[in-house]
Order: sequence, then structure tokens, then C-alpha cells
Amino acid sequence: MSISVPQELLDFIKNHKKFIIAGHKDPDGDCVGSQLAMASMLKRLGKEVVVCSSGPFKRSEISVYQDRFADVVREEDRLDAVVVIMDCSAANRTGDLEECIKGLPTAVVDHHERGDRRVGSQENPAFIDPSAPSVTFLTLALIEALGLAPTEEEAKLLFFGLCTDTGFFRHVDSTGYETFAYASRLIKAGANPKETFRLINGGKSFASRRFLGVLLAGSRQYFDGKLILATEEYHEFQRFGPECRDSDALYRLLQAVDGVEVVMLIRQETPGSCSVGLRSQDRIDVSVIAAAFGGGGHKNAAGVSMAGTVETVCPQLLGIFEKIF
Repeated sequence: MSISVPQELLDFIKNHKKFIIAGHKDPDGDCVGSQLAMASMLKRLGKEVVVCSSGPFKRSEISVYQDRFADVVREEDRLDAVVVIMDCSAANRTGDLEECIKGLPTAVVDHHERGDRRVGSQENPAFIDPSAPSVTFLTLALIEALGLAPTEEEAKLLFFGLCTDTGFFRHVDSTGYETFAYASRLIKAGANPKETFRLINGGKSFASRRFLGVLLAGSRQYFDGKLILATEEYHEFQRFGPECRDSDALYRLLQAVDGVEVVMLIRQETPGSCSVGLRSQDRIDVSVIAAAFGGGGHKNAAGVSMAGTVETVCPQLLGIFEKIF
């Protein structure tokens, strides 16, 4: 894996003084880690920085960072500012921030296979590399391309994002030696694997473990066990709350089932809308399925928001998988 930072992005950073750092809605560790590390690096270069996110910060491991983000961009923040969007390549993925950053020169740093494939330019440079395991991986490459080394705090943030998107390296295959080379540089700079693992996997409430049991008990197999579906009804969400969700643990447990190729989690977020999470082992590219409904992601991990209820959304998605299997 050879990472080359576009010269247009390096010039974009050097030639501007005021930055708005945005990320996708419903951020994960890679989004949060890359945004905050980018902001820290820019401040070290003497830049003025506003870090913003439309949230929500539902996951326990990222909720500790919520107070470091603004949820709106004020008009005075926009004055003479440029934008860097992290971990997505289209402004509409930033949620409520889309209107706030519209019309400003915008750079993109992303590693998703699908999205806005604009040709990079001096005004709107794009650093998009789907071969990268995380956007924090690309952020470290950018920091080093600017002749800097990560601070201890930046290293911890970057390692957090790398571990989030690699499933603490369980998604890294035999081609991923450079991922560990990057990880070693972050550890040398102050990242702590033990501390990061505890941040991602620890600190869960007893209620969250009970909720995990409810979802596991209600899961169902389809297509000779090749697909496992778990659903969360709205009344369950109201009973347990967002702080009890632990999607990663649920996916890990269900993907360990013999013969399973895809795990699908459908959640009733509101009475009229659902979120859908998709995880695959190797063969099936779930980002294609998510993109067909307006979502996105990676080959092995993708998601989408859909209008409707669990009862109406399920048949639509199962129909797609029926054709695949």
C-alpha cells in the first residue's frame, strides 16, 4: 500500500488560515479521531480551527469527545474559512452541517469506495484512497507529508480511529503489513493499545449487556444460515436508550456463527424511519446494497437510513439478498 498525499491538499493547507473541520453524521471513532487529530495538527501550524459535527454521539466510546465539537457553524466562523470534510466525500453526508458549509472551498479526506468522485483541484482537493484501512491512517500520512510528527494526543486519536475501522485489526488480512507499520509509529508517539481497547470495548453498562441478549434472542437466520437478521423495535429503543447499544459486539458474536456471510441489523430509530447496518465476511460487497438505498460504506461494513418500519424495510432488503444468495 503506497499512500501519496495530493500536492493540491498540501497547498490547500499551507495557503489558508481558517478551517472548518466537518465529519459525517452519526460519527464513529475513525471520524472523530481524524477530525480532532486534523484540528490539532492545523492549530500547531498556527491555523484557526472550528471542529463541528451534527452528531448524534450515540456510542459510549465517542460520547466522551462530544464537548469538543460544535453542532453549528456560525456566520462569523464561515468568514474567510475553508472546509475539510473527514471520513466522507459528499457534503450531504454531514447532516445538518451541509447548509452551514455550502459554498465554501472544500477539501475531502476519505477512504470509502463510493461517494463524491470529484476530480481534485486547487480549490477543492480530494484525498480519497479506498485501500487505506481508516481515515486516521490517511491523516497520519498527511501529518508526515507536512514534515511533522504526531503529538501524543494526536497519536492516541489516530490509533483510536485505526482500531475502530479495523475492528482492532481483526479485519486486516495478509496485505496489511503497512497498517501495522503505521500503528507502530503511533504507539511510539504515545498511543496505548491496552488503553484504546478498554475505551472501545469497556465501560459498558449492565443494561447494555441485557439489551445485547434481547437482540441475540430475537435474531433469525435466512438463506440456509448465510444471512442473520437482528432487529430493534422502537419500544425496545425507548426502553433501553441509545447508551445501551453496542453494535460492534453484536456483529462480532453473530459473524462468528458457522456459515454466516452477512449480518444485518435493522433498528427502528423513529416511528417512521429505520437505520440498517450491514456486515459481511469477504465475498459480498454490502456497500453496493447500501448504496442502492442511498447509503454507503465499505465492502465489509456499510449502512443506510430508510423510511418505514422494521416490518416494511425487512422485505425490501431480504429481497435483494434473495437474488444474491
